[in-house]
Amino acid sequence: MAGTNGKQKTVRDMILSLALIGLAAGFIYLLVPHDDHAPDLPRVDYRVELLTARRAATYPVAAPEGLPGDWKATSVRFQGQDGDRWHLGYQTPDGQYVQIEQSTQKPSDFITDASQGARATKTAQRIGDRTWTHYTGGRYDALVLDGTRGSTTVVAGTASFARLTEMAAALKMS
Repeated sequence: MAGTNGKQKTVRDMILSLALIGLAAGFIYLLVPHDDHAPDLPRVDYRVELLTARRAATYPVAAPEGLPGDWKATSVRFQGQDGDRWHLGYQTPDGQYVQIEQSTQKPSDFITDASQGARATKTAQRIGDRTWTHYTGGRYDALVLDGTRGSTTVVAGTASFARLTEMAAALKMS
């Protein structure tokens, strides 16, 4: 009989230990912050980079004019040594990402890079006085400006085609 009582104490002690560990884990879980929304990205002022790019680039550099204030510029760069590559990134009002990319690099390589692997569809869309081709299937969806010589313009991102179209419509080239 003495052996049975010892086994009962061991099982009871194991159950108590597991209960204490569970309580401790639950307490720690409650202390750790659980913030599931996207981080608030700082707004960047891209005016100086835009002026620099427009002076240095061999093509008309695109930037939006007249976008609502809830569109937030979050990244900008011009790389003259890398095919005169222009980048301007935005966070949309609904928290998605849209970027404007331009370059004198080989169009097929540049579009694949800028759209993160998207492929051309048979859909073309007239936005203002320009025609854009839809690209899908990559990490980003994209609109690629048709009929330009010497450079390629891509509007791409995680946003919907409606948001990409809104950005493309706002672009001014100079």
